[in-house]
Amino acid sequence: MEHRIGILGTGAFLPPTVRTNAEVGARAGISPEWILERTGVRQRHIAGPGQAASDLAAEAVREALDCAGIAAEQLDLLVLATSTPDELGPSTACRVQASLGARKAVAFDVSAACSGWLFATRVARDWLLGDPGAQYAAVVGCEVYSPFVDTADRPTAVLFADGAAATVMGPVSAGEGFGAITLGSDGRRAGDVLIPAGGSRRPASAATLTDGGHHIVMDGRAVRDFIVDIVPRAVATALEQADLTLGEVDVVVTHQPNPVLLRGVGESLGIDPDRLVVIGDQVGNIGAGSLPFGLAHAAAEGRIKAGDRVLLVGFGAGLTWGSTVLTWSGTTRPARSPLPAGAYVP
Repeated sequence: MEHRIGILGTGAFLPPTVRTNAEVGARAGISPEWILERTGVRQRHIAGPGQAASDLAAEAVREALDCAGIAAEQLDLLVLATSTPDELGPSTACRVQASLGARKAVAFDVSAACSGWLFATRVARDWLLGDPGAQYAAVVGCEVYSPFVDTADRPTAVLFADGAAATVMGPVSAGEGFGAITLGSDGRRAGDVLIPAGGSRRPASAATLTDGGHHIVMDGRAVRDFIVDIVPRAVATALEQADLTLGEVDVVVTHQPNPVLLRGVGESLGIDPDRLVVIGDQVGNIGAGSLPFGLAHAAAEGRIKAGDRVLLVGFGAGLTWGSTVLTWSGTTRPARSPLPAGAYVP
């Protein structure tokens, strides 16, 4: 019998502090109306003092474990995707492992920016398929971008925010779970969006603090062109691998860089707005947490039912991208979302 791996539980977490468009606009020299019209983002959540990526990630994994009906001690693997780790070392996943008490889990990080959760999911899926002694994995995407945002920089200040989302993966029935997960990278464009300082090339110093080297730098036009180009190609690849047409897909969940741009790309591809999950208007761009957050919220709202085919598309800095079709098996317990019911607006 074919061994299949799918999602047994989802979870998401947002820090309680909300940064409104009025606050962002006042610092960036633009109006709240300008932000909403150009990006579709209405608000974003910001981590509190002393709150790090592992704190948000641990809360999201706890939610996912509860949804899956799995104890932390049962996890064999914990993979965390982030661009904003607690420290350069050790892996932030090890901090989460300790917080959860997931004693037997192998824990490590994956760094693939906003595509990170999908890259980590591929690792976890293949790990569970390849190790007969392993049964359950937690995969979490998390970012605490706020300390790295220049609040006066219009292209980044309006978009980037903090949050986390997780999935618990394990065996599912034949015909359910993940199909082929196709990934890609183009390192020639690594400079399109990055945090220039703080690593081994430009270690932290008085100079890097003075010149703003620890802030996110983004070529907005280049990133937009990349998204418009890569999303249709990633969608086509996933559909070809699954031998499906777009009309046979029930729900589409992607990374959430900019709700206006995402809806425009969806319209150009002919995706029914009711099938495209958009949560960036409520949370902004939370990087590696965006795609799994959209999945968790859609599950909590009942927009995904057992047997549904879910097209997943990730893309981000690196440049990186990936896509797959997931046949939903249903979570063990009802999924929950930190967003209010009805937050989705097509």
